[in-house]
Amino acid sequence: MLGDFVHGARCLWRGFGLLNTRGVRGYAALPILINVAVFSMLLWFAASHFGGWVDAMVPRLPDWMAWLESLFWLVFAGVAAVLVFFSFTAVANIIGSPFNGMLAEAVERLLTGTSTETSLRETLRQAPAMLLDEVRKLGYYARWALPLVVLFFIPLLNLLAPLLWAMFGAWMLAVEYADYPLGNRGLRGAQIRAVLRNHRASALGFGAMTLVATLVPGLNLLVMPAAVAGATILTVESLRPDSP
Repeated sequence: MLGDFVHGARCLWRGFGLLNTRGVRGYAALPILINVAVFSMLLWFAASHFGGWVDAMVPRLPDWMAWLESLFWLVFAGVAAVLVFFSFTAVANIIGSPFNGMLAEAVERLLTGTSTETSLRETLRQAPAMLLDEVRKLGYYARWALPLVVLFFIPLLNLLAPLLWAMFGAWMLAVEYADYPLGNRGLRGAQIRAVLRNHRASALGFGAMTLVATLVPGLNLLVMPAAVAGATILTVESLRPDSP
């Protein structure tokens, strides 16, 4: 199990190594540009509004409990940061989803020697269905994220909330990026999650390392294409999705 977790984590770093490879480089360029644009907007937006959002969320406490306000601010700041980050990550993936599918296909050609290549016209024709899949993933995310946010306000359980939130974040990133190579095989939604559940340790290892990489300034601008490439490596080597 630990070996599967480590293998999943290594797939992300191997994905970074493929981004400048001939046959993959051109497909990685546009997702990188999309990521740079979206995260630039995130930084500007967060700098303009973040403090005001958190101040508005923090409950007004009586004077004798004023010392707790700084603690509340930190808790709400953490929750708001995660929500904002995942929201903008979702936007980047929605915009880049048609091109991420082409990137996954290019990486698989490199790994397996297959000659299948979807034309740009076909990709654009499938774009509405891909965008709908991204919206459905947002619904799945919201369904689990809201109860986890509530845990931050329940005494004792709130001690576990950060760990559970990190595990959920890793799982969601695995679901997000495995969607592209598995989607190229015709799998959707619940089918993709079923494949990942059958290889939970590998999926969580990949998602956890992706989550860590997104927190590193500069490196996070390359995470989206690297994660698509890494998820494709994981799919080819471990997931065996042809018989989910």
